[in-house]
Amino acid sequence: GVKIAAKELEKVIAGLSMRVAYQPDEVDILKAEAENDLKNALNAIKLKPLGVFVQASTLGSLEALLEFLKTSKIPYAGVRIGPVVKRDVMRASTMLEHEEKYAVILAFDVKVERDAQEMADREGVRIFQADIIYHLFDRFTEYQAELVRKKKEEFRNIAVFPCKLKVLPEHVYMSRDPIVAGVQVVAGSVKVGTPICVPSKEFINVGILTGIQHNSKDVDSAKKGDEVCIKIEPVPGEAPNVWSTF
Repeated sequence: GVKIAAKELEKVIAGLSMRVAYQPDEVDILKAEAENDLKNALNAIKLKPLGVFVQASTLGSLEALLEFLKTSKIPYAGVRIGPVVKRDVMRASTMLEHEEKYAVILAFDVKVERDAQEMADREGVRIFQADIIYHLFDRFTEYQAELVRKKKEEFRNIAVFPCKLKVLPEHVYMSRDPIVAGVQVVAGSVKVGTPICVPSKEFINVGILTGIQHNSKDVDSAKKGDEVCIKIEPVPGEAPNVWSTF
């Protein structure tokens, strides 16, 4: 190979063809050709409407990262070569209106300008920076898992999981505020936070299930076939019901 020593090599993009100008007036022509090569290479990359934004230091490293993301089934909506600047953060912030999990910039072997990081912190865009593809992937997947956990917690008391319970008459320990009784899960799964009603009594609302014990241990849910002890408390603002009325 040939080693090149020159000024401003930090502006050179590895992966493009090298051109030699023999006359001063050829410089601008060859520069335009190089820029056109880069533009064509980036335009040839198929982007998705929704996806992360990817930046790398060279064309080769960008292609390697994109291939890895493609294999991992992670869509990308924008690509660029060079350091992360404010303009890149603005592009990534558009994903906040569509898919928060894609308001992300994966910076592979490039630096992040300070004002770009400050803007990302303000706008809610996450920037993950690493020199090794696998480290970048691990940080991104950890962030995705964190978002999923937050969503589950956010909708924990909203989502209703259908279930059918059979009361065990000999195990009704408290009949009012709260109701504590043993039940068998006949169908579905029962979770803490599930509203309980009685279909045979015109779906009268009993209350909210606030606790489950299985083998004397607190659990968050029980599945079909389990026999558990449950605690039902009245809906806030409503008068407590008496078990015997059901």
